[in-house]
Amino acid sequence: MSTRSSSARVKPASVIRPLVHDLHAYVPGEQPKIKGLIKLNTNENPYPPSPKVLAATKAAVDGRLRLYPNPAAQALREKLAKLHRCAPENIIIGNGSDELLALATRTFVEPAAAVRSSRTEQSRSTIQYFTPSYSLYPVLAAIHGARTNAVRLNSEFAIPSLEVLRKSKAWDFNAALTLVTTPNAPSGRAFTTTELDALCREHRGVVILDEAYVDFAEENALALALKHPHVLISRTFSKAYSLCFQRVGYFVGHPELIAALDKLRDSYNVNGLGQIAALATLDDLPYYRTNFRRIKATRARLTSSLAQLGFSVLPSQTNFILARPPKFAAREWLEKLRARKILVRWFSYPEVKDYIRITIGTDAEADALLRAAKKILA
Repeated sequence: MSTRSSSARVKPASVIRPLVHDLHAYVPGEQPKIKGLIKLNTNENPYPPSPKVLAATKAAVDGRLRLYPNPAAQALREKLAKLHRCAPENIIIGNGSDELLALATRTFVEPAAAVRSSRTEQSRSTIQYFTPSYSLYPVLAAIHGARTNAVRLNSEFAIPSLEVLRKSKAWDFNAALTLVTTPNAPSGRAFTTTELDALCREHRGVVILDEAYVDFAEENALALALKHPHVLISRTFSKAYSLCFQRVGYFVGHPELIAALDKLRDSYNVNGLGQIAALATLDDLPYYRTNFRRIKATRARLTSSLAQLGFSVLPSQTNFILARPPKFAAREWLEKLRARKILVRWFSYPEVKDYIRITIGTDAEADALLRAAKKILA
């Protein structure tokens, strides 16, 4: 039989791992395909990078494009270390924080098939998180073949007390990897450093405090990553620093954890232009802090105005709000706003299916949303 006829009998489905076949992939927010849409669905900063960042990035588009970038993003690690008052060995840079979350899964968690069935052994293959939370977490667990332990936040989207977590026995304090989004997505609620510290103290596995939105909050938990040897802080240049396009994120933590992650990191994982843009960002922080204040002010105004229209808006310390709309179901509001060229986000999870998530845009975009909401309610 010829090679060609033999190959023709191979069906693509037969060579794909069952785990991948059954995987429900992460679904990102809708990207506009129609001109003129107001994009309030993916929590991007409505303001551009600083002029200094744009200039530095444009100036780097030259003969260097043929060269590999610094493999460890060493200059960026050193500058971040100075900012956070730690050593470069406390920091690893990733292609967005999502890459680092995936690396943490591979570094700290055993696949479920590799451990015995006892509860103690199962903890070694467990990825744990509160729900509702970042919907990438269960996907990372599924890709790795790990167990998941999703524990619901309370009715106000707050972390249950340690006493409640202990009594319920639902929370696994020995889980290999625990992921806590703080401030939380999609609720926007912030968790205090005190309660996060208490939670981290109880854990024996790695805890990642995912602070993607921390620049819009009142406090941060960075000190915990430098205090506890099993705690990592995750940060990104995407949400607050207008660099979604470049994909740059980082972890801060104990040098041994960072070194372990670095063993699995792909070579040249962060592109050179991204490194240059991030470095220039750190040289112009006052520009971004001004934008943070603008976004917080718009957030407060939009929250108040929507409440006057009958929306129930949760308190937020992020660059988005979660709001339960009046008169129509949240899914209907998604479609009605989209028909008016405004994109927001709706999730089908039971805990938040009655809400829409709205990114804080410019004041003009907030005004357009409010005008649309008034017309829908008229």
